[in-house]
Amino acid sequence: MSIIAEHGQLLLILGCLFGFFMAWGVGANDVANAMGTSVGAKALTIKQAILIAMLFEFCGAYLAGGEVTQTIRKGILDPSFVADTPELLVYGMLSALLAAGTWLLVASMMGWPVSTTHSIVGALVGFAAVGIDVDAVAWGKVGQIVASWVVSPVLAGTISFGLFLSAQNLILNADKPFEAAKRYIPFYLFLVGFMIAMVTLTKGLKHIGLGLNFGECLVYAAFAGLVITAIGQLFLSRITDTPSKDGNRFASVERVFAVLMVFTACAMAFAHGSNDVANAIGPVAAVVSVIQSGGEIAAKAALPWWVLLLGAAGIVFGLATYGFKVIATVGTKITELTPSRGFAAELGAATTVVLASATGLPISTTHTLVGAVLGVGLARGIAALNLRVIRNIFMSWIVTLPAGAGLAIVFFFTFKAIFG
Repeated sequence: MSIIAEHGQLLLILGCLFGFFMAWGVGANDVANAMGTSVGAKALTIKQAILIAMLFEFCGAYLAGGEVTQTIRKGILDPSFVADTPELLVYGMLSALLAAGTWLLVASMMGWPVSTTHSIVGALVGFAAVGIDVDAVAWGKVGQIVASWVVSPVLAGTISFGLFLSAQNLILNADKPFEAAKRYIPFYLFLVGFMIAMVTLTKGLKHIGLGLNFGECLVYAAFAGLVITAIGQLFLSRITDTPSKDGNRFASVERVFAVLMVFTACAMAFAHGSNDVANAIGPVAAVVSVIQSGGEIAAKAALPWWVLLLGAAGIVFGLATYGFKVIATVGTKITELTPSRGFAAELGAATTVVLASATGLPISTTHTLVGAVLGVGLARGIAALNLRVIRNIFMSWIVTLPAGAGLAIVFFFTFKAIFG
């Protein structure tokens, strides 16, 4: 307790700095996934994507990022093990933020889309198992997270594969593709509105405390789907079937899909901001709670408004300064994307997120979106995929947990040595 009383102010400042650094990593790496498909499909320019993401990620993180957050992120750590030594929890949370932020910096520099959730979970497991007690870690939870490495990309890839084939058969292979697009796009618009509303309600706005059950979410999402369909129809009515200079008969159809992609990009950014800001601010909230209470460890920590603001600002700053690298990997290097392919990938990813929220399956937004892009590429044959880039991405996924854990252990013992 004396350490908390003596160095509380300094530990709090370090917590805020490391939390901002971690949020910067979330923006630079994870947000790029939400925008990569739109940029790769040329539905948005990189500048437009960054501006849209900055607005919607900030709104998602600040408005729906959570009034109350779990102190021990994702239930990985049993707080009873550190009840008598609260300073160890503070060191651990600081080391987890610094370790995850460092790994995200390295991954972003390399252009690897890695999971921010897995980065912070790996860091928490590392310091808890080595620095506190092996039994302090909820290993069952860790097993679920490892299983999600396979489940989320396979599920998203399968759904995206099916969506792209449906668009191909109903629209692209039709005798008159543009007329077919006008006929079937309203159904896709409804599906986009419905799924994105479900992502936002189940994964984003649940933090606000609306108290909606899954059935009520379905009703509101269906209404949102109808509204999006009506708005989308207004935009679509302005698109005419004008042949392109290079003789591409699908140019007008792809313009129609580009309109769809703007909707999916905005909403994915909002849902992502609301969900993943917790990776950066959860540990910060724990540090703030322990220090302000003079060393007491609560099961849940009330979240001061300024901590949410810190996380939201960090995400936006990360995206604006370094998001372009991962956007390029997801959008252009895995497979060549057009608006119709990008739409299938983004909607497939959104659907997977909804299914995961409904079943309580822990998934990574990153793995889901990369899996969805892979599924769309596979619909055109294995030759359409850049296997070297995919191998590098898969390797970075495998390394994420041990990298976060290893760095966190080093930082944990460093803090312990400095503060005693």
